[in-house]
Amino acid sequence: MGCKQSSAAGAASTTAGPAPARPVEGHVDGAPRAATEPVASAGARMAGGGPSRAARHAAAVVETDEQLLSLAVEYVTAGLDADDLTVVGARPGLERRLTEALGERAGAVDFDPRICLFSSRAPEVFSHTGRLAERATTRGSGRLRLLAQVDFGAAPRDVREGQCFESVANAMLGTVPVTALCLYDARELPAALVRSAGVTHPLVAGDDWRASPDFVDPVEFVRGLDVPREPIEDTPPLLAVDRAPTLPELRHAIGATLSASVPDRDQRDDLHLALSEMAANAFRHGAPPVSARLWASAGRLVCVIADCGPGLPDPLYGYWPAHGDDLGRGGMGLWLARKLCDHVDVLPRRAGFAVRLSTALR
Repeated sequence: MGCKQSSAAGAASTTAGPAPARPVEGHVDGAPRAATEPVASAGARMAGGGPSRAARHAAAVVETDEQLLSLAVEYVTAGLDADDLTVVGARPGLERRLTEALGERAGAVDFDPRICLFSSRAPEVFSHTGRLAERATTRGSGRLRLLAQVDFGAAPRDVREGQCFESVANAMLGTVPVTALCLYDARELPAALVRSAGVTHPLVAGDDWRASPDFVDPVEFVRGLDVPREPIEDTPPLLAVDRAPTLPELRHAIGATLSASVPDRDQRDDLHLALSEMAANAFRHGAPPVSARLWASAGRLVCVIADCGPGLPDPLYGYWPAHGDDLGRGGMGLWLARKLCDHVDVLPRRAGFAVRLSTALR
C-alpha cells in the first residue's frame, strides 16, 4: 500500500530476491551500523505469510511506461468487473493516462491521492483507508480495491518512512476485506526501496500473484531498520534540557523555543502539541531523568525527547489510535505526533529510550 511511480516488469523483475541491504548507515545513540546488514534474519521471514486471508497486499516492480500502464489498466478493470470499490492513488501523469485508457469506465473509479504517502502522513492514510473499507461494505462486492503509485522521496529518512509505512500496512490491512497493489517504478525509485518491495509485501505481482519468499513480519522489519541521523543533530541545539524538573516546565521551555524558531503559527501550535505529548509520555511512562534537545534551521526542525525507561515493546505503536475509534480512552500521544510531524523515530538507547520528531518548516 505505497505511493510512488512503478508497475510490473514481468515475472523475473517482480521477484523480490534476497532480503535487501539496509538503505543507509544508521545511527542510534551515535553508534553506526553496517549499511549492508540484512533487514532481518532468515528466521524472521514468513514465506507465504502475512495478513489475514481477507486482505491481499502485493507489490509490482516495473521498468517501462508500457508495463506501468498495462498493469494499472488490467488491475483496475478487474476491480470494476468484480464491482469492487476501486480507488487509485497516482501522480497526475499516470492518472491522466489511466483515465484515457479506461474511457467511459474511468467514471466508476475513485481517483484519491489520500491513500498515498505523497499526499498524507501514514496515520491519515490508514484512517482514510479504514473509512473507504467501511464504505465498500455498503455496495457492490463489499470489497475495497486499492492501486497505489509508490512515491516516498529519495532522502534516506523518506525511504525509511516509506518502508515502515508499507510494512505496517500489513497489520492494518489484515483487518479489512481489501486487495491492494503497490506499483514500484525501478527507473524512478531508490534501489534500496525497490529491493525491499518483496520484504514489505506478502505477495508479488507480475504475470501472476504469488507469495513473496522474502516477506518479513512487520514488527521484525520495523525493529530491524536503521535510523538515519539528522545532519542538524551535529550542530549545537537551540534547546538543551538534561534533567527536566517537571512536565509544565519542559512544555514551557519547548514552547518558548518554538516561538523563536517556527514562523508559521499553525505549524508552531501543532508542533507544540506533538512535542508536549512526547514529553508527557516520558514523564508518565518512562523513568527520570527526562531530557530534551531541539534543533531548527530555516527549513527543518528536529527534537529528541529521552528518558531512562524501557520504551515501547511494539514498534508499530502510533500508526493508529491505541484504542481504536474510542479517542476518549487516551493513548493517542504517539499517534498525534505521527499525524503532526513528517517523521517520528523511536530510538532505543544504551541507557533508556528516546523519540525523535522531525519535520520540514513552512
